[in-house]
Amino acid sequence: MFTGLVAALGVVKEVSRQARDLRLEINAPLAADAVLPGDSVAVNGVCLTAEKTRFIGTTLAFSAYASEETLSNTTLGRLTPGSRVNLEPALCLGQRLGGHIVSGHVDGLAEVSRLENRSASHLVRFACDPALDMYIVNKGSVCVDGISLTVNACGPGYFELNLIPATWSATTARFWRPGHAANLEVDLLGKYVAKMLRLHQADPAAGPGSGRAQGSAESRGTGLGPDFFIKHSFMV
Repeated sequence: MFTGLVAALGVVKEVSRQARDLRLEINAPLAADAVLPGDSVAVNGVCLTAEKTRFIGTTLAFSAYASEETLSNTTLGRLTPGSRVNLEPALCLGQRLGGHIVSGHVDGLAEVSRLENRSASHLVRFACDPALDMYIVNKGSVCVDGISLTVNACGPGYFELNLIPATWSATTARFWRPGHAANLEVDLLGKYVAKMLRLHQADPAAGPGSGRAQGSAESRGTGLGPDFFIKHSFMV
């Protein structure tokens, strides 16, 4: 698991094709023990496993393998030597959760459609698959290229973000231009809520265990039924 708080900007050193898969070698300006063989690391928001680590001078480098499935759902296949990437080692229990809960499993691609300077910050509008609209809510969280960001506005097939100077300068966001394709992970909790609502609507009496529940949440007095989630923008 990750938080969407980028730890460092890495540089892709080598890209080698393995049939339909890909192996990357990345220079990572991280602490020596930040990434060890077998560890998970988010590369532009995509969870990869570090195969080997070594040092180039004093700079940590690691290699990671991306399968055809990963390449088909992310932008990793577009990386070339010299590409900058956002890096985040996996979260350890007990660390601060400064961003939001991020799995590193990309839900789709989003494309920059508008970029404006707003004083020292930057407003960025992304176009995305309308099928993801129900998981993106105003003031909710999204992970874009591995960066935890807050949604300022959203609508059918789009969402807007405002990036503060610290985020702009410390991540690959400063290289974004209209047409840039980014890895998008919507809020993990929102996906579970939406699935539970769909199951409830298909069979209001369905539930865990034996397959049927004692009526709806409202009828049990909890108030946590479909109307509650729709009212509070978990589903549109």
